[in-house]
Amino acid sequence: MTPQDQQPRPPRKPAGAAVLRPDKTEAIVAAFYEELAESGHERLTMDRVAARAGVGKAALYRRWPSKQKMLAGLVAVLGDGSSDHQYDRGSLRADLVAYLRDGAKVLADPLVQRVIPYLIAQARSAPDLVEAFRELPGPTRDDGRAILRRAIDRGELPEDADVEIALDLATSPLLVHAIFIGQPLPARYAERLADAVLRALGHAGC
Repeated sequence: MTPQDQQPRPPRKPAGAAVLRPDKTEAIVAAFYEELAESGHERLTMDRVAARAGVGKAALYRRWPSKQKMLAGLVAVLGDGSSDHQYDRGSLRADLVAYLRDGAKVLADPLVQRVIPYLIAQARSAPDLVEAFRELPGPTRDDGRAILRRAIDRGELPEDADVEIALDLATSPLLVHAIFIGQPLPARYAERLADAVLRALGHAGC
């Protein structure tokens, strides 16, 4: 045997079904959201997604080892995919109304409404889903904190204003409507909710 024969062979490039083909991934992602919209998270299974996508179940497991991993990996791309939200309209009320309108728009998405209950129910036992919940599209809690702290800097709120409670007051009604009520928000709901939060904070403009 020559020295050349003793050299290790380079690993063989996987072929056929072993390659994670982009077109197959796109088909699976589309099938996932269609199945979620029609069946809901409880009835959604890897088998059903594979059948709808026209691929073998192994194609899913090469990408995601479980239904939870698949959900966590795909839920963050719901909505428009934008994570850069600017809320500096010059006043606390204008900023808060814009923030709540954006949140309401995201939560009105039927897919988001279907996935949130599952994320909440499974979050404690599945860290990946906790992260997926945090990465849902739309304004974040950090965006809300920035709005309130900017208002404190402008003198619109006292320095000891409870930012976390204010955010709970602002966001909880939107989640209640999305998860439990499931009906379109009443007219001018963002404005009315913003005014209610500002009154609770003792904002001089309300």
